[in-house]
Amino acid sequence: MKTATSLQDKPRIVVLISGSGTNLQAFIDAIANGSLHAEISAVISNKNGVKGLQRANSAGIPTEVIDHRAYESRESFDAQLADCIERYQPDLVILAGFMRILTPGFVNRFLGKMLNIHPSLLPKYQGLNTHQRAIEAGDKEAGTTVHFVTPELDGGPIIVQARVPVIPGDNVDSLAARVLLEEHKIYPMAAEWFCQGRLELTTSGVTLDGKRLPTNGCSYA
Repeated sequence: MKTATSLQDKPRIVVLISGSGTNLQAFIDAIANGSLHAEISAVISNKNGVKGLQRANSAGIPTEVIDHRAYESRESFDAQLADCIERYQPDLVILAGFMRILTPGFVNRFLGKMLNIHPSLLPKYQGLNTHQRAIEAGDKEAGTTVHFVTPELDGGPIIVQARVPVIPGDNVDSLAARVLLEEHKIYPMAAEWFCQGRLELTTSGVTLDGKRLPTNGCSYA
């Protein structure tokens, strides 16, 4: 792990997207307001014409499109994607609504420097339809989790979680909107920790400022 003194003045981030890119916009805004000391070197999408690419273009960020449908296997797509990412020599890779299940080979190329955000309080509700599942279960709270990416889907060590109440009468859209506001706060924050050399994935878990975090990470308040 690089330390804060050995990182460049502006650590490089590559962001992977598949859609509207609202979390990408949160990163762009955090850099603009000075709360994230980094630069986004590239935005890579597996789908052309998505809103997230427009957001990147508006911010003057280079974009790449690698359509997974053009590849015969997940492995061949992931190999091309990894090569593209590495051309930008990123310090950190951010999955921001990137709707592809990544192969272990890909994940291991970027192990310890790739983050994801998931719209649930992991380990609850891995996978899809998290808000619907929380409502149907009668949960009193929901939330979102930033974690390091490992080969286990949505199973990487947790960095930080933000919680929101599930309000009587909530539907999927209203709960998702409340959770998304928290995503936009904690994801750039976790990236800033990493870029400042404060956050590290070790063999025993996640450390922040040299102290091991609990298995459910730290809580954002």
